Amino acid sequence: MQKNFVFELPTKIEFGEGKILKTGDSAKTLGASRVILITDRGLSKTEIINNVMTSLKNADMQVLLYDDVRANPRDTEAQKAAEFARSEGADAVVACGGGSSMDLGKAVAALLTNQGDIQSIMKPNRVERRPAPLICIPTTAGTGSEVTSFAVLTIEKENRKSSIFDDKIRPDIAINDPAVLYELPSAVAAPTGMDALTHAIEAYTCKLANPVTDGLALQAMRYISESLPSFIQEKDRESCFKMMAGSLMAGIAFGFSDIAGVHCMAEALGGMYDTPHGVANSIFLPIVFEYNSTADLERHRNVALALGVDPTNKTREEIIAEAVGWLKDLSAELKIPSLKQLGYVNRQKFGELADLCMKNVSLPSNARSLEKADFISLFEAAYKI
Repeated sequence: MQKNFVFELPTKIEFGEGKILKTGDSAKTLGASRVILITDRGLSKTEIINNVMTSLKNADMQVLLYDDVRANPRDTEAQKAAEFARSEGADAVVACGGGSSMDLGKAVAALLTNQGDIQSIMKPNRVERRPAPLICIPTTAGTGSEVTSFAVLTIEKENRKSSIFDDKIRPDIAINDPAVLYELPSAVAAPTGMDALTHAIEAYTCKLANPVTDGLALQAMRYISESLPSFIQEKDRESCFKMMAGSLMAGIAFGFSDIAGVHCMAEALGGMYDTPHGVANSIFLPIVFEYNSTADLERHRNVALALGVDPTNKTREEIIAEAVGWLKDLSAELKIPSLKQLGYVNRQKFGELADLCMKNVSLPSNARSLEKADFISLFEAAYKI
């Protein structure tokens, strides 16, 4: 754990039911007048986007709808969206949706004020000028992208993921409205909820954790672990609140510590096979958690306790083993497919996937050392489940 750190959250968080209806007021405080609203085609037909557009228009904003976002957005798609925003004279960005929409929105906001193409800003701290005003509205309880300083994109020519990584792309305002989760399909809620849990666990167990991120990550684990099953089944008010709050806290936590080995594997798989990010994280979380546990038994025990494991008359190792089983059982309960069940993953590609993992910028943050052979073994272990 770090004992010398800086913590500053420049994003204003608007949290609560009905906050989405005030999007126009938030945009007005940022001086916006001509807003590009970035979302995906499925969401663009919902009441959520209608409410956002109505709020913006009621605040005298001109709204340009861009709904050509797909899962695991490509660098070329970010470039296309930015060119559309420029051609239409957009002066602010509202990104509404899952992590894909918010990451694309960050890229567009940065390109609106910086010269060059998308490749020119896809290296750490390469965003020279402050991006256009940006509001992010998550519609899943998963990514935490509304409060982080990076945007993950797939480099289309190379089938690998990379990131814009710069404090300047943190959104100006995050609008977290639990009410948007009431109609979230279970097929989306399950993997995105596991994604949020992965963020919390990796934020706490990685080498860059600090006391502030520890507190946020542990509370996020408690909220998510106790509410995720009921959230999937019922979407009741309390579980929606806890999932949205848990996802937000996990986002802040890993945004100021780091992610680690699970994401190294998930991003490699997503880049090569276009696997949904939450599904990939769900597959690898129990395996990497078990592998990492020997590097820091106490922290992994603390994770187990936050997940609800009863420690009575158990050793640390037994408590951790129970947590591993709990994570595997949860994935099964939520109907997360195994690596083999995905049906398209070629075991002969595990070496290439391991090479991608070794290039991930978050690899040094993993609690336990990982080499190429270790990643191959972990991919094999995930495949055999």
